[in-house]
Amino acid sequence: MNPPADFDPEKDAGSRIPGFYKLSIPQRRAAIAARTDHDVARIAAALASGGLDPETADKVVENVLGLYALPFGVALNVRVNHVDRLVPMVVEEPSVIAAASNAAKMVRSAGGFHAEMVESLMTTQVQLASVPDPARAVRELEAHVEELLRLAAAAVPGLLERSGGPREIDVRDLGQGFLVVHVHVDCCDAMGANLVNSVAEAIGPRAAELSGGRLGLRILTNLCDRRRVRVTCRAHAADLAIGRGELRVEGSDVLDRVVEASRFAELDPYRAATHNKGILNGVDAVVMATGNDWRAVEAGAHAFAARSGRYAPLGVWRRDGADLVGELEMPLALGTVGGTLRVHPAARLALELMGVQSAAELCHVAAAAGLASNLAALRALATEGIQRGHMSLHARSVAAAAGAVGAEVEAVAAGLADAQTVTLEAAREYLGRLRAR
Repeated sequence: MNPPADFDPEKDAGSRIPGFYKLSIPQRRAAIAARTDHDVARIAAALASGGLDPETADKVVENVLGLYALPFGVALNVRVNHVDRLVPMVVEEPSVIAAASNAAKMVRSAGGFHAEMVESLMTTQVQLASVPDPARAVRELEAHVEELLRLAAAAVPGLLERSGGPREIDVRDLGQGFLVVHVHVDCCDAMGANLVNSVAEAIGPRAAELSGGRLGLRILTNLCDRRRVRVTCRAHAADLAIGRGELRVEGSDVLDRVVEASRFAELDPYRAATHNKGILNGVDAVVMATGNDWRAVEAGAHAFAARSGRYAPLGVWRRDGADLVGELEMPLALGTVGGTLRVHPAARLALELMGVQSAAELCHVAAAAGLASNLAALRALATEGIQRGHMSLHARSVAAAAGAVGAEVEAVAAGLADAQTVTLEAAREYLGRLRAR
């Protein structure tokens, strides 16, 4: 997919905010408010104390003692399907947001990310056990698919009103007297766990009757391989070049090293696991920021990666002439309505700042963040090594832990990074010297 003829990566700067990291937190909030037509006070209020108060948290989960906050940041430079997106991310790991923003900038000049939903159906399972004649049971169930679909539809009238609902039914013989009925449901803009679980409960008794077996589990599968997102991108070799200090790597060399690193992940499941972790750094951070279930995303992603019987990378990179081309495909079930979004102001704010209008668009952006994170990690690993950039950002946390405040944090962090000794002991020593001046 090519960008519009009038696309100019410098003029069309909706998600480009140069120098954003240098601003204070109030200045960043003001800059984001100006770009999104939000009130600065509302942004501040939605993010105060992690966006929740203890009383509200007590209604969300059980046995609440208080709140545990994580940083809420925003990735910049992201352009998906020719639309600029400010991408809220919640993550505790240094460098994830900066790295995704940097990689998105490289991709941006080549047209940005292009994403689509391959399918949009959530799947729920009905387990049937002790089936006396599995072959006959499969025939009976398949002969009554329309009846089962009617029962399923009756369980989710609100979803039908939104043009969603059950679409297909599959029956699988697992052997040893076990059958499983899969119902594939269009959940529209909901993640859909409660919806599809209601569907499974509704058809379960009749499915058991038809099979002659015993009704077992009725619950969704997080291997939602009928609800997949695919995102692609390219980056020009010139934008991949590294020229910091003594480290100089030509863009074409970086390109080849990233492709080689991608191939490593395709050949070795041990490397593929860490390769995919880098992808999920970006995906999970968006999922958490928007109040969605990141554990479900992780489970589905890793199961999908192993679908061939061998664990493999979710995203791959190839050379195309003078360009680097990446492609990521993974199951992704996200929602923009219901669940945590009803009670968490920060989750609602995240969706508004992102400007997505549907669950599909949210999946597009989350997957783009994942592919950007993957590119950033591979580029660093294949050239300067992951520690240099990662530890320089980690140094700020260590400086704060050593007792640095205000401007001392950046000074101590810079000293630690220059010495390439990012430890609490070194930070305390450097802070002592700084204060003794």
